[in-house]
Amino acid sequence: MITLNKYNDLINEYASDILNNENVLSQKKYMQHGNTSTYEHTYKVTLEALKLSDKLKLKVDKKTLIRGCLLHDYYLYDWHENDKSHRLHGFHHAKKALDNAKRDFNLNKIEENMIYTHMFPLNLRIPKYKESIILCVADKISAVKETFNRK
Repeated sequence: MITLNKYNDLINEYASDILNNENVLSQKKYMQHGNTSTYEHTYKVTLEALKLSDKLKLKVDKKTLIRGCLLHDYYLYDWHENDKSHRLHGFHHAKKALDNAKRDFNLNKIEENMIYTHMFPLNLRIPKYKESIILCVADKISAVKETFNRK
């Protein structure tokens, strides 16, 4: 069984450029669910996705899984603010996150699909890859835990 420290090491190995990016770090000031920042949320989703893939013994590209998870909510605004551009956030933020991620990072086709389809089934964009499906599930699990303050 892989320990939390091993997961953290893997995340740092594959995504230190993301974790240290100024725009990514700015996500610490935006709330996501409950009292969890967007930065914390994406990190928790990444851990959840790694655990799921290992528990289910799925062969995935761990580097791609990590990078796609960390960037899935890279929309860079506080969706709780009363602003017309944030209306229907759940339906639109995946595209905004993908556009921002493509602008700031070199993404592969799986990472792009992960980010763009992570809100399935709310958005009817169907995940094409195992990594995309894992992200969808991990995101929902994390959102429920964060909303209800569960570990």
